[in-house]
Amino acid sequence: MKLILLLFCVAGVAGAMAYVRFAPGDVARWHQMPGAVTNRDFSAGAMRVVGADGLERLNEIILATPRTKALAGSVAEGMITYVTRSRVFWFPDYTTIRLVGPQIEIYGRLRFGLSDFGVNAARIDRWLGALTQGG
Repeated sequence: MKLILLLFCVAGVAGAMAYVRFAPGDVARWHQMPGAVTNRDFSAGAMRVVGADGLERLNEIILATPRTKALAGSVAEGMITYVTRSRVFWFPDYTTIRLVGPQIEIYGRLRFGLSDFGVNAARIDRWLGALTQGG
């Protein structure tokens, strides 16, 4: 009986991990920005606003990040959403960048859970650091 219970638990964990890994990203849900973007961190992500120079370069920096791909949008459209997956469990985080007048707005957030433990803020700050360093 204990073996059967253990097998059910293992199957449940494996199923949850498979769902996190293979669940498709809904473009309509994730390729959007909140009404107001400010420089702040929150439990499920982070926002930044920076000068508009470098949208194309920022796109290149983001796409060079391991386990990151574009979900929707383009530089030409002025708005792009990316999916970056964690190394071990492949949890997806979504980051949207948008050109608004003289500024680039960045909105990074998690998909699963209640807290990202600062991962999105750290990632966005690394990207912006690379942008200001010129590479």
